[in-house]
This record gives sequence, C-alpha cells and structure tokens, in this order.
Amino acid sequence: MVQNVQTQPAPVTVPPARQDPAPIPAKTGRPRDDIYKIEDRLHHAALASMSLGISPISLLQAWQDWAMHLAISPGKQQEILKDFFRNQVRLATFAAGCMLKGGEEQHCVDPLPQDRRFSADAWKKPPFNLFAQSFLLAEHWWQSATTGVAGVTRQHERLVEFYTRQMLDMISPGNFAFANPEVLEATAEEGGANLLRGFSYLTNDILKEAHLVRDNGNGFTPGDNVAVTPGKVVYRNDLIELIQYEPTTDVVQAEPILIVPAWIMKYYILDLSPKNSLVRYLVSQGFTVFCISWVNPNESHRDVGLEDYLKLGVMDALDAVETISGADSAHVAGYCLGGTLLAMASAAMARDGDKRIRTQTMLAAQVDFNEAGELGLFIDESQLSFIEDTMWKNGYLDQRQMAGAFQMLRSQDLVWSRMVREYLLGLRRAPNDLMAWNSDATRMPYRMHSEYLRQLYLNNELSRGRFKVDGRNVHLEDISVPVFAVGTETDHVAPWKSVFKLVHLFDTDVDFVLTSGGHNAGIVSEPGHPHRSFKTLTYKLGGPHPSSSEWTEHAPRHEGSWWPQWVKWMQKHSSGTVAAREIGNTELGYPPLCDAPGTYVMQT
Repeated sequence: MVQNVQTQPAPVTVPPARQDPAPIPAKTGRPRDDIYKIEDRLHHAALASMSLGISPISLLQAWQDWAMHLAISPGKQQEILKDFFRNQVRLATFAAGCMLKGGEEQHCVDPLPQDRRFSADAWKKPPFNLFAQSFLLAEHWWQSATTGVAGVTRQHERLVEFYTRQMLDMISPGNFAFANPEVLEATAEEGGANLLRGFSYLTNDILKEAHLVRDNGNGFTPGDNVAVTPGKVVYRNDLIELIQYEPTTDVVQAEPILIVPAWIMKYYILDLSPKNSLVRYLVSQGFTVFCISWVNPNESHRDVGLEDYLKLGVMDALDAVETISGADSAHVAGYCLGGTLLAMASAAMARDGDKRIRTQTMLAAQVDFNEAGELGLFIDESQLSFIEDTMWKNGYLDQRQMAGAFQMLRSQDLVWSRMVREYLLGLRRAPNDLMAWNSDATRMPYRMHSEYLRQLYLNNELSRGRFKVDGRNVHLEDISVPVFAVGTETDHVAPWKSVFKLVHLFDTDVDFVLTSGGHNAGIVSEPGHPHRSFKTLTYKLGGPHPSSSEWTEHAPRHEGSWWPQWVKWMQKHSSGTVAAREIGNTELGYPPLCDAPGTYVMQT
C-alpha cells in the first residue's frame, strides 16, 4: 500500500508546518515480467500508439460477428435490400419534386433532434438539400443494416453501429467546403478571408500539438479567474490536498460537506468562475465546505491502486474533516468517478459500523456498470489488454488518450462540427471557463485504472457485491443513510438511466433529480442559468421501485436550477446550526498549509 506521508501528532501539540509530501516509496515483491511478456507488451503499446489506443482485434471480431451472421440470415439480407431500393425511390422522388417545383420540397427523412448539422436555411435549397437528404438516408440505412442481425452479441452490435456512425460522420457533406452552403456563402461574402483564418487556426493547432510553438493557454488559470473561492489547504498526502473554504455567513450548518470530485480531471469543475461555482454557492448557503484536490499522477504512481484512492482519498479526508470541524458526521458528495469511490467507502463504512456519513449525494455517478453508456464500447478483454500495456510502458494513461476517447463519443459535435466552424468558416469561439477546465486533463495511474476498468466496467463487481475493501466484500444495500442523486439528460459518460439504478441498489430513501444538460453542464447549473430545468423523484424505502422510463414520462418539469433543491434537502437532514468555523485546526495537527486552490491543481 502507498504510505501516508503525514502522521497525526498528539493533541494540543503544535506540529511543524507540513512540506510537500515525500515521493511514494517503491513497492517490493512485485513479480517481474519475463522477457517474452515484456516483448508482447512493448509490441502492443506500439500498435496502440498507431491505432489511437483502439484494439484492432476487438474491432475485427465485432465486424466478423456481424458479417458472418448476416451471411446466414437471408431474411435480414432481403430486408436490407428492400430498404436500400425504397430509399433510392424516396430520394429520386424528392429530387424530382425539387426540380418540378424549382426549389424546396418536403423532406423524405428528418435528422435526429440533436443533429444540427443541416439546420441552417441554406441546406433547404437545391442541390444542398439533396446532399443532406442523401446522407441522412444513408445514415438510416446503415443503422438498420448494422442492428437486428440475429446471433450478433450486444457488445459487437454496438461496436459495429458506433464505428459505422464514426465513419459516416467523417464523410458528411457538411465537412466539405464545396458541399456546404454555409461555407460557400461565408467565402463569397468575405472573399475567402474565412478560409485564410481557418488555415491559420489549423496551422497553429498543428504546431502547438507538435510542441513547435508555445501554447499561450486559454486565459483561465486556477487561482486567478477560476477556482477562486477563498480557502486554505488544510491537509496533504501523496494523493490529495484537502481544501477548506472560508465561511461567508455568521452561522453554518452543524454538519460540514465533504466533496469528492473525479480524479480524471481537475477538481475545479465544481469551483469555476464565481458566478457558476457550486462550492461558492454552498458556502453562501451556510455550509462548511471541504473539497478534495487530486494529485496529477506520474510514473512514480504506477502502483497506486483503487484501494489507495479509497483510503488516502475519501477516508483520510473524512478523518481530517471530522477533526477540524468537531462534528461527528458529515454530508458527503461525490461527482462522477468520485461518486463511485464514495459509494465504495460508504458501503465499507456501513459494513464496519462507521456512522460518520450523515447524508450521501451522488452527482452523475454510477454504481452499476452493466449499461454504462458508450464508454463501455471500449471495454472488453482485447481492448483492456491494449490499454493496460500502454499504461504499463509509461506507468500511467496519458491525458490526451483519455480526451480522445471522450471526443469520439461525441465526434459529431466535438470534432467535425468544430473543424467546420474553425477551419472552414474561420470562426473560433472565445474560450470559456468550462472549455478551459475540459482541456485541463489529468493522467491515470497504471494499477488504479486497470483495476477500475476490470473490476467495475468489465466485471461490474460493485453492484454484484463482489468488490472488496480491506479484503472483504462490500454491499451497496448496506448503505442506509439518506441519498440525493442527480442524473443529466444527455450524459454520454454516465447515462442517467444507469445512474438511476442506485434507487434500486441502495436500501434507503433516495431523492433523485434528472436535470437538463450533459455530464458537466448539467451539474454546473447555477440559479439564473437560462434554459435549465429538472424533474424530481422521492423514493421511500419499502415502497414499490419505480421504472425510470415510466417515471420520467409522467414527472412534471421544474424550471431553473436543481441546486436550491439540494440545499433544502441537506438542511432538512442537518441537526441545526453552529457559529462559523475557522479554517483548519492547528492544535489538533491541521494547520493551514497554503492558499486555495493549492499545489496539486497546478500540476501538468
């Protein structure tokens, strides 16, 4: 296990000021790989660097499964051919109607609601409407052709459908200057200046990626204009800095809040600009707020495991919060992976009779990974072998590989539409705080990420009661504290129906909120933010378990932010108020170490 660099001094003894933690001591007893296995791993890592981290074997198996089962399914073949010829007739009828009427014609197929590529009026005029309709018909045909083939495994069907969609997105007519009416109009109006600007953006991006020119940043720096809520680092170990924030009210709730963010990105998604900082909002509502800031791992962290994150992360932080605040329990909130980690800790504490958690909040956090969304597409034995061998070589998973995987999930919006906007239209959006945070990625330690992917995504051990903490199984049904959970409607990382499963897995009262927005924007949903709304469900233990689909169909929608709803819920479950607390507790071994946002968040 990773050793904690801080020892707790005896009460009332003033310790010397803490320094940066010592390097993690090397672990002994790790079996050495033989020369043949090392050769395989190096070869796999080299292949992964050329295939963008995607296992070609996994992809080939999926296509073979689909093609071979299609080959023995004459009925499906006839259905595909029938759809093909019917689409040709529909397209020919559409084209003829446009020619006869000399302009617009009723569409023969409509894009999906979230597809905005052809929403401009220019796409309604010939020949561009013909380009768009032809492409959309091809999309529908391929979707039908790649699904519903008897005998194909669900995982392989999803892979084939996903990568077919990726390839089609590449050849969308909107991606080409001479087939995109918006680009042609802009070029005519500006005399080609848009293309010159786009070329300069492209050149600059290539040079920055190759580290041939200096990246001047995006104008957002933690501690300067993001992550600026006043506070101090009051505890530090090898994996975390714990930040306590200055109170802004004379009295605060008796129970403090501990926030456990995801370690895949920097913590300040929850403390962006002052106007949309969840941390600042909680402080203003009279809470003593603590937040974990995770270290950005490097090669020295290669053997740090998931249980290290649990103990040096959640448990050490909870110990510090209890000692500093003097409270015997705390509200705890976990976001994304931090919520999954929190569920492990909460189940282990319930198993061991530790009652220091008063309420538990899960923000876009999964505990059942059986239907984990499109991220699950990248998880099978072949793919994990590639990822593990890539991490083995460096000791960590590089942040650029993680960013690439997330971009693939929404390539239409995050890749191709952005390239058209910037490189063809010559329009580059001014960066905002959320975009700046999104580009500030972190690395993932070899051992921890391998355990996380295998035990949770591949084997789903947590929801099945097979995940071990301290060598003993933990069970989610042991969690009995009140739970507040938030899912977001368009979440590609933690689909809300997957998050909703905790209503069935926890044996306790659950208040569930489904909010508009995606994985990040739905959580950063401050009061006053336009176009925000949410639905609520209150489940009482012992009542019938609701169906997610039936509930969301009939639940009323409330306009505005869900933040006030959460605050009221925690206030209802608090024991009262006390005088505002000072930061840290020097006498008990927790003196302020430095100003927030600390040092770990600055690591690149």
